[in-house]
Amino acid sequence: MTFELQHTDPSSDARAGIITTDHGPIKTPIFMPVGTCGSVKGVHFSELREQVKAQIILGNTYHLYLRPGLDVLRKAGGLHGFNGWERPILTDSGGFQVFSLTGIRKLREEGCEFRSHIDGSKHFFTPENVMDTERVIGADIMMAFDECPPGQSDYRYAKESLALTQRWLDRCIKRFNETEPLYGHRQSLFPIVQGCTYKDLREEAAKFVADKGADGNAIGGLAVGEPTEVMYEMIEVVNGILPKDKPRYLMGVGTPQNILEAIERGVDMFDCVMPTRNGRNAMLFTYEGTMNMRNKKWEDDFSPVDPDGCDIDRITTKAYLHHLFKAQELLAMQIASIHNLAFYLRLVGDARRHIEQGDFARWKAGIISQLGRRV
Repeated sequence: MTFELQHTDPSSDARAGIITTDHGPIKTPIFMPVGTCGSVKGVHFSELREQVKAQIILGNTYHLYLRPGLDVLRKAGGLHGFNGWERPILTDSGGFQVFSLTGIRKLREEGCEFRSHIDGSKHFFTPENVMDTERVIGADIMMAFDECPPGQSDYRYAKESLALTQRWLDRCIKRFNETEPLYGHRQSLFPIVQGCTYKDLREEAAKFVADKGADGNAIGGLAVGEPTEVMYEMIEVVNGILPKDKPRYLMGVGTPQNILEAIERGVDMFDCVMPTRNGRNAMLFTYEGTMNMRNKKWEDDFSPVDPDGCDIDRITTKAYLHHLFKAQELLAMQIASIHNLAFYLRLVGDARRHIEQGDFARWKAGIISQLGRRV
């Protein structure tokens, strides 16, 4: 994987670049639709390509390990061969999912023992076998196995957790270097910066990660309940240390406002379940603000969902989408998910264009407040 930094905004830390993988290029800043179990909920790959314009999607190691399982994935030629997505894929390590299983997991130096949320069966993740699992999945970008401490962890726990994550990272890198890709395309390993909301821990983590010389780096453990101002402060702290010639991935973030604020602070890559999850619950994101499509005000509004959006936005009226949600038709959730994902990709694409034009900061300042208002 290579990263070329192409443009920078003169009034902020926003950047535009291009990541090149064996499955194709990724223009940054980029939003990556979440395909946890090998699919983006309610959206077919043809729609991801043609309507959403997705350049890369995510898969999740925890979920894919449990189902369909590694034997099936290996026989299929990895996740690309299994689901038919021919563009780049990134896999989370499953760390967040494992550590969210409070009460049914046990953490120790070697790794984490947990029980499946599907059938209660017992499993054990280590940095080594997670690397092996991500090799079998075959994603273009693999994430290191880390501990995801609770957002409100006290300093002592956060410091001990970070030390464990750093020891695990060394083990991940060692295993990654000892093994080869299985399907003929190259893979990259991204370390993850943790440290909760403690500035000195984030600085320590960012320096530790930067010294590894990885193809790219991730920022984890944010957008987990802390005030947004604190999240932005931590991004600034970390990005002041992470190398400028490598892509920076902010994990699990977030709203359109969060994304623009993070782009302004030098982040290149994003993912979040919000576009599809909120879409399934009738909430649409637009440049004018958010719309609840169950509200009666849309009942006889025959204007397009978004005249400047994707094809589905332009041919679907607000009244029709309102009707579909009221009738509990599955098509409602599909249309809303496509719209939201297409909007997120359009947002980062517009951000890229304004970075290229040199007026990103001014453009962002002019639209940021209206993105969060209720229409």
